[in-house]
This record gives sequence, structure tokens and C-alpha cells, in this order.
Amino acid sequence: QANYQAIPYAITANGTVEPMRTVAVASQVTGMVMRVGFREGDDVAEGQLLFQIDPRPYQNALEQAQATLARDLAQLENARQQVERYEGLSQSKDVTAEQFDAMKTTAAAQAAAVKADSAAVANAQLNLEYTDIRAPIAGRTGSVLVKAGNLVRGASTGPLVVINQLRPIQVRFGVPAGYLPQVRRYAGPNAELPVSAQPADDSTGALHGLLTFVDNAVDSTTGTIMLKARFANADERLWPGEFVTTTLRLYVQRQALIVPSSAIINGSSGSLVFVIGPDGRAATRDVTVGRTVGDDVIVEDGLSAGETVVTDGQLRLTAGAKVEIKPALGGETATTAVNP
Repeated sequence: QANYQAIPYAITANGTVEPMRTVAVASQVTGMVMRVGFREGDDVAEGQLLFQIDPRPYQNALEQAQATLARDLAQLENARQQVERYEGLSQSKDVTAEQFDAMKTTAAAQAAAVKADSAAVANAQLNLEYTDIRAPIAGRTGSVLVKAGNLVRGASTGPLVVINQLRPIQVRFGVPAGYLPQVRRYAGPNAELPVSAQPADDSTGALHGLLTFVDNAVDSTTGTIMLKARFANADERLWPGEFVTTTLRLYVQRQALIVPSSAIINGSSGSLVFVIGPDGRAATRDVTVGRTVGDDVIVEDGLSAGETVVTDGQLRLTAGAKVEIKPALGGETATTAVNP
């Protein structure tokens, strides 16, 4: 029988799992690796120590910069005292205006030197902090590309390790550009469209997430629009680089009239079905069909809920013929047409 059901409007596409964030950790200073604070493949927390570069040269540079700053601060204090003294002498005409101006210039130059020294101390402090290389994000580490005892030459050495954030994680998938108007209609700023992802060779069921991104342009080479969905991935079933089957649900059609796909006959003038009337006789009915949902099809016009349609034996059936409905396997009613 034709009946009403709530049918979701869904788009299925192939997707690729990507980390929410990925960071290639590199050294910003040159030196020998003294310690590696994790093992390959470990989960690391944000801020966790990953590598320690020999800090001694940078500690010495910091102390030298601090000593220079202390010296110039003392000289600046003396220069300011001289300015105050020369200011009084200038008022009593014991020194010339030129001498007073020269002393003020000396004090200003000393103040500039102190400012430069402070910047040098801050830079030395920063370089010392860079000797402790910490995880910028929480995630799973990959292969360790340097070992304790190796010499790294700043960023030119390249990444020391790559960290991928696995929880949460995202899936990137493309849908045909023809769906773009519907996606834009339902994926509003406050909408949270559900997306499911089914990993290949995984029979434990699909994972569920939310659509987070719609690209701002259609890929002209593939004719698709790229979307991204976010998944909590608490059990880490989704893995970066993995291919998954994604299903984006745009909306739910609450009153969809459905019949088995086998009931639809494609004729020269369109689609039709055989309907069994109250007298047990068959009659043809022109119908307008919509989208297919699994083994069923949505009928948009031509049928009413509760009407019985023929799903088998249509080739032996003619309009007005008597029809007998036989039970299918499992005790359910099959709309099978036979000529008695």
C-alpha cells in the first residue's frame, strides 16, 4: 500500500578524513638536541615538552645582555644626575648653555642605549625559551625526525615532528554543484545540518557529525562544491587520510507518499502504476514520481495514502483484470498481481 512516511532528503558523497589542525613542529634556534620528551605515535597535550635544545649558549647570551643592560642603566642614572647638576649651574651661569645641551644629549643617548639593551635582553630571553620546544596543539604525533644528539639548524632543518589533532576531526567531501541552491538554503548561519560518515571496512555503524563549512566557489574542473563536517571522534574511528562515505541530510520531508520502486512502470507517456480497486480489479494510474529512497520511490501526484499497488506480475496484467493478493515470505502482504 502507498503510505506516508517522514523521509530525509540526503546527499551521499565520498569524503576524505582530515585533522582539524596539523602542525609541523620546527626549531627556531640552532643547537644540539639534548632530550626528546615523547615517543613516536604518542598523544601529547598542548604545551607538553617535545624537544630540548642545549640551552647553555643561550643562557650565556642572556646573562651577557643583562650585564650590558645593568652597566648602561648605571651610566644613564649618572647622566641624569649630571643633567640635574648642570641645570642648576646653567641657571647660575657657571656653565655655558652649550655644555648643558651636550650633557642632555649624552643622557638621551644613554637612554637610547638602555632601550636597545632591553630589547637585546628580551631577544636573548626569547631564544632561551625556544630551546624548550613544546607542543602548540594537543594531538597525535607522527614519526620523530631527529634524535637526541642530533644538531638542528633552526627552521632550515625542517619539521622535527608533525602533530595531527584527531579529536575532534573533520571530513572533506564534494557534492555536485546542482545541489548548491539547496545546500545554501538549509545551511544557514544558525543551521546545524547532520552529516554521517561510514568508514570503509567498518561494520560498527556510521559516525555522526555536523556540517561546518561550505566552500565559496564551485570547482570548475569537477563541477562540485566542497563541504566540511566536524566529528567528535571520541573513539578515533576516523583517521586522517581515510576515505569514507558521507551522507548530508538537508531536511526531512514529513509527509512523503512512498511505494516500492517495483510498482512503477515507465511507459511512453510517463510513469504509471496498477492500482487494485475495492472490487479487486486492477486499473492503471498515471503518477508523478520524485526521488528514490532505497527500495522505495516518492510519489508526488496520482496516488493517495492507503491505495494498494501491484509490485509484481504487471506484464501479465491488463486494466480491469481480477487480481489476487498473495502473502509474501515472512507473513507480510505482497502486492503480487495474478490473473485467476
